[in-house]
Amino acid sequence: MDLFEYLRENNMEKEAPLAARLRPGTLDEVVGQEHIIGKDKLLYRAIKADKLSSIILYGPAGTGKTTIARVIANTTKAEFVQLNATVAGKKDMEEVVSKAKDMRGMYGKKTILFIDEIHRFNKGQQDYLLPFVEDGTLILIGATTENPYFEVNQALISRSVIYELKPLSGEDIQKLLIRAIEDDEKGMGSFDGVIDEEALCFLSDMANGDARAALNALELGILTTERSEDKKIHITLEVAEECIQKKAIGYDKEGDNHYDTISAFIKSMRGSDPDAAVFYLAKMLYAGESLTFIARRMMICASEDVGNADPNALSVAVSASLAVERVGMPEAMIILSQAAIYIATAPKSNACMSAIAEAMEAVKEGKDISVPGHLRDAHYKGAAKLGHGKGYKYAHDYPNNYVNQQYLPYELTGREFYKPSGNGFEKKIHEHMVRIKKEAKDT
Repeated sequence: MDLFEYLRENNMEKEAPLAARLRPGTLDEVVGQEHIIGKDKLLYRAIKADKLSSIILYGPAGTGKTTIARVIANTTKAEFVQLNATVAGKKDMEEVVSKAKDMRGMYGKKTILFIDEIHRFNKGQQDYLLPFVEDGTLILIGATTENPYFEVNQALISRSVIYELKPLSGEDIQKLLIRAIEDDEKGMGSFDGVIDEEALCFLSDMANGDARAALNALELGILTTERSEDKKIHITLEVAEECIQKKAIGYDKEGDNHYDTISAFIKSMRGSDPDAAVFYLAKMLYAGESLTFIARRMMICASEDVGNADPNALSVAVSASLAVERVGMPEAMIILSQAAIYIATAPKSNACMSAIAEAMEAVKEGKDISVPGHLRDAHYKGAAKLGHGKGYKYAHDYPNNYVNQQYLPYELTGREFYKPSGNGFEKKIHEHMVRIKKEAKDT
């Protein structure tokens, strides 16, 4: 490296965005992702011992995939090479492989190849890497925001360990913001900035787990805000709103607003008001509420309040839950809106909830209630000699696949737990049960 190259890289590092400058250099500086790089975890131990095998880092933007790769680069004794799949071609990979072979042959040194956005490589490019990962010429670190099981060659996946990174918590992002505003060397400490508690909480919430977004907003605020009379730059809630271009609303994820809003959302779906349901959904999404929390409550509502009046409601809610995990914001709001409107407009019945509640009470009350003899298992050793299963009637041998026989314990004869409503599909369920029971009596 000549003097001009050194000066260019030095200037680039100083002028890089705050999020890039603040990237940790060691494992102990990393914030969040304790489930994979906590001190007792495999990846932490492998990096510390410099015994890394090929890995794929999968997670949303701003969760630390490149950060972990940089930490590995600073820790390992192996040659570290980085490519970005959006611009790298086969020629770039051929050069990396050629140098890796030389390093291995001449110096016995391994080469770690970090490919950012590996899902951007086509099948041919991914296939090219396979034999060199296989024979150890390259140790691959792939980073992707897309599900690797869909976007990465299965052969590469089978030779790699996949680590899923989670969106950073609000507390994690607050730590990074405080570090950024106080750090004189890498951060904005020399600007003598101060961030209000309200602004700190607002930026960490609005970032929705993306540390880069929060740090970019903080940097913009410090660089564009005039000093106050005390000669400090104050990042207030108003400044934070301007920097992230979003207004703060009255919503505390740990307080009354959180519980009141989700309660209103559920009651609006239960009460068949799609307009109110979508409004409260929008309020939660705007405030950065957890997508998985919203989807989980929708699944409960689909079963508790719709039930068998429209059995598809639960399928819609479950599909929405899976979809938002794969898609993320902002498109996830469309998926959640579709599911919420479906649940709100579906016919309602809580008969399934009432059935299990009454059955649970019956179980609690009747400690010695036993299974009727003809329903007991006759297959295990000696059971048939005890009369287990004797007299059982196989339903498929009878018309309508139904036969009158005792299924409930004799102590509960005549009890009805499930009482289908007259709404939606449950009306058909009720009519079906009445018909097959009547026809069984007539025969």
